[in-house]
Amino acid sequence: MHDTKTIDAQSHEGNLNKFGFWIFLTAEFSLFGTLFATLLIMQHGGDYAGKLTTDLFEMPLVLLMTFALLISSYTCGISIYYMRKEKQKLMMIWMIITLLLGILFVGLEIYEFAHYAHQGVTPQIGSYWSSFFILLGTHGVHVSLGIGWVICLLIQVAMRGLNKDNAPKLFIVSLYWHFLDVVWVFIFTAVYLIGMVYSG
Repeated sequence: MHDTKTIDAQSHEGNLNKFGFWIFLTAEFSLFGTLFATLLIMQHGGDYAGKLTTDLFEMPLVLLMTFALLISSYTCGISIYYMRKEKQKLMMIWMIITLLLGILFVGLEIYEFAHYAHQGVTPQIGSYWSSFFILLGTHGVHVSLGIGWVICLLIQVAMRGLNKDNAPKLFIVSLYWHFLDVVWVFIFTAVYLIGMVYSG
């Protein structure tokens, strides 16, 4: 049960925002569920245009991206722990680490897309690759938005201090970040692991 004495639960407006955000996440699950369903269909019946995932996917790069995002989820959790202890400096340090790991992930994903483009793989060449780039691109955009969101909140906390108004926002952005990590676990499994052993 959530401790109502923590700083992120002292504002009625903040609690309403949390409830609203859970509703938003259900819509996000629907969005990614649709994209996953499309990719899985294309995985078994789509056009690969002769560019097979078994030949193109680079597992060391994918594992590095995965570790960066999963570790960022852990550091985000530590940040929220210190937020609830009202230790602003430690909260900000761990959130900045989360931010840097998120930036690393996005940078690696951009590198991955550029590598595929160099190999002649673009969304236009086949239905499978269209669904692949749409799914991963949508996730990458969400991570980028999360990075911007975290930066804005850190600036706010640095200027105004940690208080009952911005603490719920930090908790909400942590939920968003954990959600993106869960989505990536599904991407890693459904797209990359399956793609390493099956293509077309």
